[in-house]
Amino acid sequence: MFRKILIANRGEIACRIIKTARRMGIKTVAVYSDADADALHVEMADEAIHLGPPPAAQSYLLIDKIVAACKETGAEAVHPGYGFLSERAAFATALAEAGIVFIGPNPRAIEAMGDKIESKKFASAAKVNVVPGYLGVIQDGEEAVRIANEIGYPVMLKASAGGGGKGMRVAFKAEEVVEGFNRARSEAASSFGDDRVFIEKFIVNPRHIEIQVLGDKHGNVIHLNERECSIQRRNQKVIEEAPSPLLDEETRAAMGAQAVALAKAVDYDSAGTVEFVAGQDKSFYFLEMNTRLQVEHPVTELITGVDLVEQMIRVAAGEPLSLRQEKVTINGWAVESRIYAEDPTRNFLPSIGRLVKYRPPEEKREGAITVRNDTGVAEGREISIHYDPMIAKLVTHGPDRLAAIDAQGNALDRFVIDGIRHNIPFLASLMQHERWRSGQLSTGFIAEEYAGGFAAPQPDGEVAHVLATVAALVDHIGNERKRLISGQLAHGRPLEFERKRVCALGEQLFHVTLDTQGEALIVHFEEEDGRTRRISSSWRPGDPVFEGAIDGASIYVQVRPILNGFQLSHQGVAVDARVFTQREAELNALMPKKKSAGVSKHLLCPMPGLVKTVDVVEGQEVKAGEPLCMVEAMKMENVLRAERDVTIKKIVAKPGDSLAVDAVIMEFAE
Repeated sequence: MFRKILIANRGEIACRIIKTARRMGIKTVAVYSDADADALHVEMADEAIHLGPPPAAQSYLLIDKIVAACKETGAEAVHPGYGFLSERAAFATALAEAGIVFIGPNPRAIEAMGDKIESKKFASAAKVNVVPGYLGVIQDGEEAVRIANEIGYPVMLKASAGGGGKGMRVAFKAEEVVEGFNRARSEAASSFGDDRVFIEKFIVNPRHIEIQVLGDKHGNVIHLNERECSIQRRNQKVIEEAPSPLLDEETRAAMGAQAVALAKAVDYDSAGTVEFVAGQDKSFYFLEMNTRLQVEHPVTELITGVDLVEQMIRVAAGEPLSLRQEKVTINGWAVESRIYAEDPTRNFLPSIGRLVKYRPPEEKREGAITVRNDTGVAEGREISIHYDPMIAKLVTHGPDRLAAIDAQGNALDRFVIDGIRHNIPFLASLMQHERWRSGQLSTGFIAEEYAGGFAAPQPDGEVAHVLATVAALVDHIGNERKRLISGQLAHGRPLEFERKRVCALGEQLFHVTLDTQGEALIVHFEEEDGRTRRISSSWRPGDPVFEGAIDGASIYVQVRPILNGFQLSHQGVAVDARVFTQREAELNALMPKKKSAGVSKHLLCPMPGLVKTVDVVEGQEVKAGEPLCMVEAMKMENVLRAERDVTIKKIVAKPGDSLAVDAVIMEFAE
């Protein structure tokens, strides 16, 4: 076994690999750029080597520097994680030439499966189901339109060397093909250094299901069942689960057999994933093979009990697989949410800055529920513009699908992040979505169910009563503390607070009467025909998460102080809560309400980024929906369009400008 390995990556996956290496008694070497000098993976590793400036092309993608770091530290092997150099055959070859082991598949398998065009040709020859399409290199937009017309719409334009949702566009008509081809080609060139794009038939209402395979250097290959990754946004996975709610045993066996056959055909000798697009009728077609560890590998680990990182290391060291196919089982259900630094209320645009608070839920196994959090950040550290915006992967495991989903929802309610915008409210809200909970999924789920974008839902029904009850107890606990403040005026009798209160959730009012019963508070809702709630908690002012029980059921609510009240967050709902006496409520109703601002006369940069193009000129009249400019951030190109008919008065920014969030790009005429 290796004594020391180098991890050619950063962030959560580097930390994840270090954890397994530690358990195996293997020392680790981290590499880092200037932007990651104080990163968590650098802190966790036994040694760390500086690579260069923040851009990946000047640091994490430099093969010669990583080879030199191995020689300097005596690392015998390299784990590439995912992304960066993980699927570069040239990297595996360079390591081999230097006498260093690559913890991944052999270069021939990477070359055969790493190129999406060539992999489809290879899969077709191996009699694996493939999606109809054109696998040759397309020269320009005109040729792309001709090919798309022959295949039939809709079509998917996809970068040959792509991944992570980059370099992918769907076109439903000929006019969309040219723009989609140009955008996919441009993103592919900037992200992968390879601008080749191919076209294939886009399966309507598809599901994304993938099979985890594992091979060794002795000809053994097995599969570890499937993962469903249909909840995607902009072709990038957001939530994954294992197993899939679609598959039956027969379909699972058929997909697994095809995945194993394909892996054996290329002498695959590591962990890898064969991805399929599946119809609602359980038909399935090969998409691609990822010759690396997948981001979503934890859900497979939790239902099988197999540590995939450990298996990759053991296989690379020459050990045969100890697990046989007939011993692979499915134990319960696992769900993973990707926590991203992005603003879901602004079309999921990237967010950067300092993590003022970072308090994930405790990792533990309690009863039948497991909570796991794979992360590469810590409180006080920065989210950089230079890399992928993923903060963490929150994973829950339970005896069945709904148990895992409910555990995920509770864990998200306990996940506190302040200082940047993040997608936890969206994920928490989605966990309550009936279509998601019923398993009626497709890759169009988010686009269909959140067609107008995401807006935090307002408290309603049961959630509103829960939040009003929590607000009443939080206010009551605060009042109890006030009684203990020294130096108060002396009274002839003990001070008593008014029992009748008005809980205001935004503009929604609940008239309640409060009684204490031991350590619990009884909240009587006057408008609910005598309905009462019994709530108890050990919460103290300053705790970011309220953990308690309402009528015996556990409840988790995030509490943030605001002027004369507190903001409550629960199941994706965020609302300002204030608790008044009856007289205070009467006076508050007389207070003038702040009017919302009118339509902006400026186009503001919605995220920190680089202006790639400006598509209009001063004096031009622009119709709603037409492009104004394009801003690149976190390796994604974002086209900013006019929200209404406007005339361009002044253009402030130019291509090449690096802008902060809310910087003015252009002004509109009155």
